[in-house]
Amino acid sequence: MRKAEIKFNDYVAGWLTQDETGYHFVYDTAYIKIEKPEPVSQTLPLQEAPFISKTLFPFFDGLIPEGWLLDVAEKNWKLNPRDRMGLLLACCKDCIGAVSVHPLKTNEE
Repeated sequence: MRKAEIKFNDYVAGWLTQDETGYHFVYDTAYIKIEKPEPVSQTLPLQEAPFISKTLFPFFDGLIPEGWLLDVAEKNWKLNPRDRMGLLLACCKDCIGAVSVHPLKTNEE
């Protein structure tokens, strides 16, 4: 299992995990209760129930670099271009915009 902390404007907004069943995104309950919380994406509205998908959610996939920048990341970090979660974890800590992705260690690593 791989896991990432998702931040929105430096607040911990939730967690994205990948396991053998697919991808899961869940908002942090404290984040939902702050004054005027914003969803990380219009396609991932604020809710307590987790979002589940067999493929990486399009919003997170869209954070991954493309073109020559993706080529640089793949070559320098020896990343598989089909490993979308791996690319997200390696390349998206310092994204343009309010959302950032921070890899977390799991007990399985």
